[in-house]
Amino acid sequence: MQTLMPPPQIYVERTLAIIKPDIIHKEDEIEDIILRSGFTIVQKRKLQLSPEQCSNFYVEQYGKMFFPNLTAYMSSGPIIAMVLARQQAISYWKELLGPANTIIAKENFPDSLRAIYGTDDLRNALHGSISFSSAEREIQFMFPEVVIEPIPVGQAAKDYLSRYVTPTLLKGLTALCKKKPADPFTWLADWLIENNPNTPRLRHNVIVEEP
Repeated sequence: MQTLMPPPQIYVERTLAIIKPDIIHKEDEIEDIILRSGFTIVQKRKLQLSPEQCSNFYVEQYGKMFFPNLTAYMSSGPIIAMVLARQQAISYWKELLGPANTIIAKENFPDSLRAIYGTDDLRNALHGSISFSSAEREIQFMFPEVVIEPIPVGQAAKDYLSRYVTPTLLKGLTALCKKKPADPFTWLADWLIENNPNTPRLRHNVIVEEP
């Protein structure tokens, strides 16, 4: 008896990443690591939060001993907030970050970002959403204009592919046949990157928003 396999589904997660105040000077270096790790930076924003805004953002930590120090630290200077996208973005970003405790990260995960850039348990350099629901809430907090769209599946996914993916892919394959490069896979990958109609346009001259 033949087993029917479920049709493939498009599933691209988004998560929130924050470069914290004490390592904001490492922004370019960290962004390079993010991009080389397979993420797309969908949104980017530089801002400074007030202590009250930090309290609202970290509401899930309210009541814990470190909460006052956390809000004071996060409001002490500008931060960089980014929406990152890729397959299983939340888990991959958490793995790249390492443990929240920098000391543990340095001992057990020396190649993690928090081990490299973190200072102590509080100043652990970077933030990442811990779950899908947290990612949705945190993205809406930092980027209130962003619409969290439902992920297409089934016929909706096929319609999405037909409308947004197939036309560009056909153009790339046609150009590939005309060019006949020595390494067709790499050539096509580079062509798709250069001609991706959905490439995010990031603002390089970002304005710091005062609370």
